[in-house]
Amino acid sequence: MWQAESGDGPEPREGTVVFKRILVPIDFTEKNALAVDAARELAAASEAEITLIHVIETLDIPFDEMEDFYEKLHDQAVELLDAVAEPLSLAGIQVVQHISYGKRVPEIVGYAQENGTDLIVLSSRRLNLEEPPTGLASISHQVAILAQTPVLLMK
Repeated sequence: MWQAESGDGPEPREGTVVFKRILVPIDFTEKNALAVDAARELAAASEAEITLIHVIETLDIPFDEMEDFYEKLHDQAVELLDAVAEPLSLAGIQVVQHISYGKRVPEIVGYAQENGTDLIVLSSRRLNLEEPPTGLASISHQVAILAQTPVLLMK
C-alpha cells in the first residue's frame, strides 16, 4: 500500500491506495489488539481517521422493555471504547467512537457504507482446518463477504 521513506514519517507512493477512513469493529476481546494495531499503522501512514465501532447486540424483545439493560451495556462500552481510543489519540490519530444497537454484521456493514469508510480492519479467529465451519460461520467472514469496501482480517 505504501512505502516508508526517510523524513518525518512514511509517505504514500504516487498512485498507491491511501485510506482516509478506517473502521475497526470492537468487541472488547484481546484479539481486537491485532486489528487496532494494524489500523493504527495504516492511519499513521496516511493520516487517516479511525472509527471504533461497538455493536450492542439487541434481543428480540421490545427495546423499551430492556432499556435499563441496554443503558448499562452502553455505559460499559463508552468506558471501554475510551480505553482503546486513548493510545490512538495520544499517537496523534483522529479517533471517532460509535456505539450502535442491533445485529453486528448489518450494523458494521451499514455504518461502513453510510459513512464513506475506505477500509474495515477487524480481528478474525483462526479456523480449524481439520473441522472447517460450514456456511458463513463467523462475524468477520460475513463482514468480509457483505461489505462494499475492502476488509483486512487480522488473525
